Amino acid sequence: MAFWRAWSIWAISVAATAISIGYTAVHPLPARLADQGGNGLDGVVGIVFVAAFATVGALLAWKRPRNPIGWLLSAIGLAWAGAGQGVLLARFPRTLTLGNWLGWIWLLGLGLCVFVLLLFPSGKLPSRRWRPVAWAAGAGLAGWVLGNAFAPTIISAGPSTPNPVGLTGPAGDIFKIMAVGGALLIVATGLAAVLSLAFRYRRARTAERAQLKWLVYAAALIVAVLLVEVPAGRIAGSGNAANNLQNAMSGGAVALVPVAIGIAVLRYRLYDIDRVISRTVAYAIVTGVLVGTYAGLALLATQVFHLHKPVAVAAATLAAAALFSPVRRRVQRGVDRRFNRARYDADKTVTAFAARLKDAVDLDAVQADLASAVQQALEPAHVSVWISYRD
Repeated sequence: MAFWRAWSIWAISVAATAISIGYTAVHPLPARLADQGGNGLDGVVGIVFVAAFATVGALLAWKRPRNPIGWLLSAIGLAWAGAGQGVLLARFPRTLTLGNWLGWIWLLGLGLCVFVLLLFPSGKLPSRRWRPVAWAAGAGLAGWVLGNAFAPTIISAGPSTPNPVGLTGPAGDIFKIMAVGGALLIVATGLAAVLSLAFRYRRARTAERAQLKWLVYAAALIVAVLLVEVPAGRIAGSGNAANNLQNAMSGGAVALVPVAIGIAVLRYRLYDIDRVISRTVAYAIVTGVLVGTYAGLALLATQVFHLHKPVAVAAATLAAAALFSPVRRRVQRGVDRRFNRARYDADKTVTAFAARLKDAVDLDAVQADLASAVQQALEPAHVSVWISYRD
């Protein structure tokens, strides 16, 4: 039953997203919605967001049905798909009000992210002390949903848009307060959920710490992309090119969050996270060094030595290419010492054993040295060496 429920939700989310994106691609948004920034899911961010969360959520709900994280991810993808349908309905005059009314659903997905953080990775709260935070998050989510559903105006669309099912009078004011209070509670509990990860990491064992590292790694990449996105958009210029570049960068970064959660919960290649972090940091540093070297040499050749621009570009490119391998090796060793210490120590152990093996003549000494190297590098529970003697 978990298989059918999980993949049915996935099918609905993907189908709804495909319909909204497909129609928007064929029929561009009207000027009245474009001026309001109402692109909805008509962009890389929306496509990647729904596909990533819905797919990983369905996979986790199928493979780990007792862990609520998979179902929460599926619900997040479904909420964003529903918001896309709201944008699609808002394109037609007869369904404009209904489409605006559905516009608040995407924030429901953000509210569910609070529970993902609180329950990650085991599907349980870090301790009983965090129950009030979970109850507060639930109350905030309920207040946001009920407030937006029955307030006299559609809060997400603006105070001048009437709500077709909204209440007036004192009851309507109560629902307005519920919506605002619910939003504030979601923000507050979201910050508390982030703190819960630090609390969980401090008390976690090796496997759970590796799971938490995957999530932190994805979050760090999102922060890095957000810092680079603005200057990258300015370099690309204004218009659709800059918007597409920014959407592609942010969409790809957001997609890493459910992927990291899926790896952590399923524990697929779980302990590769230290290697992934070290490689990411190393290549980021190498890229920065080579780009700086290239730019410096190009400016030096053109401004100081007054070489022709094609010659200067070619010389700078060759210099950067020649520096790639030595810079990468040096940076990788330094980064491994900091972020991937276990692998760095294992490599040193194996290198030292290979150096001693060159001059070894005593078979018993080699056997003992081999067992010691394996023990230091891999730390197995048991080590044994089998040797076949032949006449």
